[in-house]
Amino acid sequence: MSDKSTTTFNGAIGIDLGTTYSCVAVWENGRVEIIANDQGNRTTPSYVAFTPEHTLVGDAAKNQCSQNPRNTVYDAKRLIGRKFTEPSVQSDIKHFAFKVKPDETDKPLIQVTYQNEEKTYHPEQISALVLAKMKEYAEAYLGQKVTKAVVTVPAYFNDAQRRATKDAGTIAGLDVVRIINEPTAAAIAYGLDKKYTKERNVLIFDLGGGTFDVSVLALEDGIFEVKGTSGDTHLGGEDFDSRMVDFCLEEFKKKNKVEIKKSSSDDREAKAIRRLRTACERAKRTLSSAPSTVIEIDSLFDGIDFSLVFSRAKLEDLCSDLFSKCLVPVADALKNAKKSKAEIDEVILVGGSTRIPKVQQLLRDFFSGKELCQSVNPDEAVAYGAAVQAAILTGMDSTSETLNQVVLFDVAPLNLGVETAGGVMQVVVPRGTQIPCNKKDTFTTYSDNQPAITVQVYEGQRTLTKDNNKLGQFNLSGIPPMPRHTPQIEITFGVDANGILIVSAMEKTSGKSEKITITNDKDRLTKEQIDAMVAEGEKFKDEDEKQRQRIDALNGLESYVYNWQSQLDNKELAKNLSEDDVTSVKAKLDEVKVWLDDHKSESKETYDAKMAECEAFIKPVIEKLYPQGGDAGGMPGGMPGGMPGGMPGGMPGGMPGGMPDLGGLGGLDGLKNMDPAKLAELLAQMKGGQGAGPDDDLDEDFGSKPAGEPKIEEVD
Repeated sequence: MSDKSTTTFNGAIGIDLGTTYSCVAVWENGRVEIIANDQGNRTTPSYVAFTPEHTLVGDAAKNQCSQNPRNTVYDAKRLIGRKFTEPSVQSDIKHFAFKVKPDETDKPLIQVTYQNEEKTYHPEQISALVLAKMKEYAEAYLGQKVTKAVVTVPAYFNDAQRRATKDAGTIAGLDVVRIINEPTAAAIAYGLDKKYTKERNVLIFDLGGGTFDVSVLALEDGIFEVKGTSGDTHLGGEDFDSRMVDFCLEEFKKKNKVEIKKSSSDDREAKAIRRLRTACERAKRTLSSAPSTVIEIDSLFDGIDFSLVFSRAKLEDLCSDLFSKCLVPVADALKNAKKSKAEIDEVILVGGSTRIPKVQQLLRDFFSGKELCQSVNPDEAVAYGAAVQAAILTGMDSTSETLNQVVLFDVAPLNLGVETAGGVMQVVVPRGTQIPCNKKDTFTTYSDNQPAITVQVYEGQRTLTKDNNKLGQFNLSGIPPMPRHTPQIEITFGVDANGILIVSAMEKTSGKSEKITITNDKDRLTKEQIDAMVAEGEKFKDEDEKQRQRIDALNGLESYVYNWQSQLDNKELAKNLSEDDVTSVKAKLDEVKVWLDDHKSESKETYDAKMAECEAFIKPVIEKLYPQGGDAGGMPGGMPGGMPGGMPGGMPGGMPGGMPDLGGLGGLDGLKNMDPAKLAELLAQMKGGQGAGPDDDLDEDFGSKPAGEPKIEEVD
């Protein structure tokens, strides 16, 4: 049988890379399987923690967040593809315990202490670690190496954010075969098994931890056509948490006359705020199903306890403006889709924050009392749709009628165009245009005998380019000398299925042309940076493996010492030993325990050497315990926690039948007093079924020639 772990999975997985939680899924056996993580949870926190020894990702990172707030990174999705000086980034930084600073191109850099050194990471690297963890879970589930993925992004992500997400996939060792919009993926999850014979209009309301999207789609017989989209890439559950934290800090200050500062460099304050934020997040979840809850934290700061009854009404009051903001993109998406409220057949809720009753009430009122569809799992729907798209793109199940009928048409979320004279944006690809697409427009020169033009590409909804987002620029030179307005320069915008832009320009008279993909180098990682980060990601993997081996060696040595101490207390076992032997071994074990207490961070080789030293010291004692040449095969290092008194040297013949379950036999006395027929049966198991009758000669102490020195085995 071939080893599955060495084979490569032919298909692709679907990953919902969320701001606060991520989820991974795969198409298997004609359906989508949501893959649980190592804790058995179907969603994984998008947290990365840096410790003196290693990196932690997911549940492990979030669980230690309050003890290590300065070096635990979260909400990296809110920074990815953005500039440090953007108001939204500056607003977020106030709530982060970790430091964020700009690099030389105004991209945000996350600063942490890792392995006792100060290091900086781009948001793409943090997202890459989360993606790599999702990949790891998928590989554990499939038993194969995973190389391809479909990754979801908010529909309102701009070009820079989409490219940065793709870069994160590359750093994680994944070929991102498609970037798909989150509401579109959720629509696939909703409509995959529904066969509508006439067009049905659905509105996807996707309010997650950090981003908010609304999309209007038309569904008919397996065709998913996006009609309009809108959203806010900076609105979600984290903002509601921040309002609650601010309120609680004010209450703490009022009651105790003590201020906890969010921007303080004091680690005590950072830990207090992290604990408070975790408690507020938990309370917010509780308030979705209960009218009130208690936020209670022992010794929050300076030994002062904090307790506060928090009602659902208080949450609604604190976040009323944020909840109301959710309706603006809904109206905008309907306008873009040219649909009225009455034409929407179904409103589908996606994202954990849609569980908030006030959000549901506002949305229900907006649609004149229409019942909201909650048939899809709001936490898993996006990953579900991504897995379906992954299966379609890689041809994983070409015989599936369900997959073969799916056709997806998405749209450009923002206007795309070029800058013309006076800084005016000339739109070439209007917002809402179906993608993939190619759009052309003709331009000319501004002055006489102009030899070249600079094509500056922008995205956004404003009239002037200074108010929009610049994607990049390129030059078209070699234009023949002509009067102004004479040259005919055709500019073509091509948007691929990932929503990523390719622009070309051609001067018709001379045939001179330039064609580029907008690389957005100013705001995007360079190829060299990405390659360096890929190498660093491999280094992370190697370092973590070395740490695992080191910790295994440490644990093995500790287990060896404690098990031997336990065995020496066994009078039956120690009866062949002199008092001096017992005293000397115990002294040696105590010496090693003291050494371990002072050497918790040594290398694997150091622990292995210490283990060899212990084994060499204890070997003469083993020989005294088993004078017939028996070896402590069942002693510490061979079978921890196994048979009391150990299994000296195993069974005669080297246990050809394997080791049966020996638990509960009562040590050597138990074996000696066992009924001969049962003992014969046990021996038969140990000898691989060769059989031993009741009258067979048995060695009284079950000794045999040692197969080797005692070894440490990993205990699951």
